[in-house]
Amino acid sequence: MADPRGFLKADRELPQRRPVDVRIQDWREVYEEFEDSRLQTQAGRCMDCGIPFCHNGCPLGNLIPEWNDLVWRGDWRAASERLHATNNFPEFTGRLCPAPCETACVLGINQPAVTIKQVEVSIIDKAWDSGWVKPQVSPRQSGKTVAVVGSGPAGLAAAQQLARAGHTVAVLERADRVGGLLRYGIPEFKMEKVHLERRLEQMAAEGVRFRPNTDVGRDVTGEEVRERYDAVVLAVGATQWRDLPVPGRELAGIHQAMEFLPLANRVCEGDTEQSEIDVAGKHVVIIGGGDTGADCLGTSHRQGAASVTQLEILPHPPQDRPDSQPWPTYPMTYRVSSAHEEGGERVYAVSTQQFIDDGSGRVKELELVEVEMVDGRFTPVAGSERRIPADHVFLAMGFTGVEQDPWLEQFGVTLDARGNIARNDDYSTQAEGVFVAGDAGRGQSLIVWAIAEGRAAAASVDAYLTGADSNLPRPIPASARPLTV
Repeated sequence: MADPRGFLKADRELPQRRPVDVRIQDWREVYEEFEDSRLQTQAGRCMDCGIPFCHNGCPLGNLIPEWNDLVWRGDWRAASERLHATNNFPEFTGRLCPAPCETACVLGINQPAVTIKQVEVSIIDKAWDSGWVKPQVSPRQSGKTVAVVGSGPAGLAAAQQLARAGHTVAVLERADRVGGLLRYGIPEFKMEKVHLERRLEQMAAEGVRFRPNTDVGRDVTGEEVRERYDAVVLAVGATQWRDLPVPGRELAGIHQAMEFLPLANRVCEGDTEQSEIDVAGKHVVIIGGGDTGADCLGTSHRQGAASVTQLEILPHPPQDRPDSQPWPTYPMTYRVSSAHEEGGERVYAVSTQQFIDDGSGRVKELELVEVEMVDGRFTPVAGSERRIPADHVFLAMGFTGVEQDPWLEQFGVTLDARGNIARNDDYSTQAEGVFVAGDAGRGQSLIVWAIAEGRAAAASVDAYLTGADSNLPRPIPASARPLTV
């Protein structure tokens, strides 16, 4: 194990964030460097529990105590190997995952949990910098072909696993660049795209073929894809966004978050000098208090918004874990992301009543009302209506399932009651040779679940293609539900 007394000698410590007035002037990631010695001290806080509940908290089953011990001992290369044993893309999860492993940490029962996420991202960053991450080319080819539709974390994980199993894999992506939400949904200040690019280079060297600008259902039909490939993995995400049908919704200046964020990312990609939706000097209102709303918040700060207000229909969460959400479940507590630290106002327990026209067909104000829970429903509080300025409004209220699109019928798949593609426990659909992984099958979820599902679906596809048990790891059945988030 790591230092037997580490958790008694050291407190939890994380890297410092760059000063707010500095970081909002650029799009670089917000954290400062963290010395190896300090990181090793943090890894030494791991207790090597008899039952490591962090394994249960992580859908990938990451071998957390093992690589904590290796880091504490200074064996970074071995730590990288143990990290990659369960996770294709730790540089993504180490930056973007909300770390359900940490809320399941045994030390977290009565002390601040081990900094698992920081140890993870430090291992993989050192592995890349040291040149330890190499292409893993299959020594033999199966002669079988697989199409992966969608290039988010689930699709990329499935593609890499299948290529390493010796199959010929093509990733079909409708956007002009590969990466899905990793590319156009995650702002640079949360994950600089160099981390995505070098992983894609590794996958290309392993034989994965990327086909951007390929809109399945239009540029090529589902029937054509099924005819051309021996198996298909649908990893298209749950991109049907939730709308807000209140008076004034049609006014100009009201956008979905996923209309706003990709345009800002394209500026960072160098496609254009200024976003088509630029909020410099404007009053911004974000409806939705989750991660996507925080991404809109940080992006608005960097564009120079005059003010930003984030609205949430739920009440203000508690600072500490509530009794109704005991360890090791993931508690709904008050969290301050780097974007929240940068400014803006967070308003809880309110609902939007209507958007107010400026007289020219553009939004100028938003009318909200306070709400309270009565008989399980959000009920307006009489007399609490008020208006706030709103030159731009961004809807960040989550997603309701896959987009209704011609390719659904073309592939011969159906949707379940939750708006996701119906599938079996082995990730197969009712259509022969067609599998589904990630948010498209389980609904809007976490990046760590997407990667876990991509890996598990790849094992099912490999077994289908070879007619034998797969040697690829199968982390979870498709029916699994998160225990901690």
